[in-house]
Amino acid sequence: MKKKNLSFYVLAATLLAGHARAAEFVLPSDNTAVVNHKAEAAAYKSNRPPVNKRLFTSKAVEAEIARVKKLLTNPKLAWMFENCFPNTLETTVHYRTKDGKPDTFVYTGDIHAMWLRDSGAQVWPYVQLANKDPELKKMLEGVVRRQFKCINIDPYANAFNDGATGSDWMTDMTDMKPELHERKWEIDSLCYPLRLAYQYWKETGDASIFDDEWIQAITNILKTFKEQQRKEGVGPYKFQRKTERALDTLNNDGLGAPVKPVGLIASAFRPSDDATTLQFLVPSNFFAVSSLRKAAEILSTVNKKQDLADQCTSLAQEVENALKKYATYNHPKYGTIYAFEVDGFGNHFLMDDANVPSLLAMPYLGDVNVNDPIYQNTRRFVWSEDNPYFFKGKAGEGIGGPHIGYDMIWPMSIMMKAFTSQDDQEIKDCVKMLINTDAGTGFIHESFYKNDPAKFTRPWFAWQNTLFGELILRLVNEGKTDVLNSIQ
Repeated sequence: MKKKNLSFYVLAATLLAGHARAAEFVLPSDNTAVVNHKAEAAAYKSNRPPVNKRLFTSKAVEAEIARVKKLLTNPKLAWMFENCFPNTLETTVHYRTKDGKPDTFVYTGDIHAMWLRDSGAQVWPYVQLANKDPELKKMLEGVVRRQFKCINIDPYANAFNDGATGSDWMTDMTDMKPELHERKWEIDSLCYPLRLAYQYWKETGDASIFDDEWIQAITNILKTFKEQQRKEGVGPYKFQRKTERALDTLNNDGLGAPVKPVGLIASAFRPSDDATTLQFLVPSNFFAVSSLRKAAEILSTVNKKQDLADQCTSLAQEVENALKKYATYNHPKYGTIYAFEVDGFGNHFLMDDANVPSLLAMPYLGDVNVNDPIYQNTRRFVWSEDNPYFFKGKAGEGIGGPHIGYDMIWPMSIMMKAFTSQDDQEIKDCVKMLINTDAGTGFIHESFYKNDPAKFTRPWFAWQNTLFGELILRLVNEGKTDVLNSIQ
């Protein structure tokens, strides 16, 4: 998703061999080869950092790893779950206290900056375990508090430094501050913190996070969303960058493509950090609706600030009404579907990008009902060759995006297909594809070439790793262990 380490990493055969030896086979009476799982399991040695090198450990997370591994009979799947599920904790979490309160700065992986989106998604799977581990709960509280502080530094920024250190993008033509790593305006950057804070509160009952910093943050979020409805002009945000990548900068003197003020919120950039083509990014507007309603519940229940709560509810309803009117397209093949981007003038951009929020992922985020017929039509469209960023090859199939380019499949899309599936065979196929495209590393990558998973981008991408762990844990908890154990 980011701007570094995007070259291909082609793994040597010796590296592959070092991670997994050949399994032993026995020949039963029906002449069918059967894997000796005990021998194969012994071949998979943990790729986790040494214990003394782990940034953060959790007893509750370790207990879940042990529990799930005992239930999984596919040794490679068990190995990948153990490698991936704790990856955020062990390699990206920098937990400390500041002014007597937890403060957690989360790297996005191989870039030592904190994206509001990535950090919120990276720690999300651990929230369900917060009540089982007081230290984990404090760490999560620290992420929420850090995100509110970041929003109050600049609600238009997508990524932040650990202090006023400056960054490689200080020359961008926008209102950069030394605390900012990057200042790309993306709706989802303000939604992920709301999602995380709400779920943390619901899970733990801890409302202490909703203090003055929170009130300032939600006030800034409302102000920013309303500015980007563009009802009173284009608003204060502009962005340009000197670059050879067209999607790393905005046209029209840094304002982006024109939109007609119809109630939707303009997003200059996508969750991929690529510029939007039409600025009303549909999945992100859906995410804003659900996030604002969560904020309204917090403000009403915890803070007793009904005026702010009503503003959130009113804005959510306005955006939802506009989505119903402007976000759909009558496709000749799929029927009524959701467009990826619109502009309020009647133009529709039909595609999907792997990065979440995406059209495919909307039920995963709780933005639409999985049985919504328009979503189901859209789901069929985005997972087809009628989506310009759907790729299918010898190694697998899935959605990519212009951030990496042609023929590069993002495992995130395969995971989202599994998360939103109601078909056990489809889920099984997705998980099998994920474990067959790790290039022998035991980790999930940003993207892989459709015909050869050994050609991949970003060997260290904590969000995708932890998301894989989240998927496997959810399937186990939903009673689908047999589906996982049927994978050969």
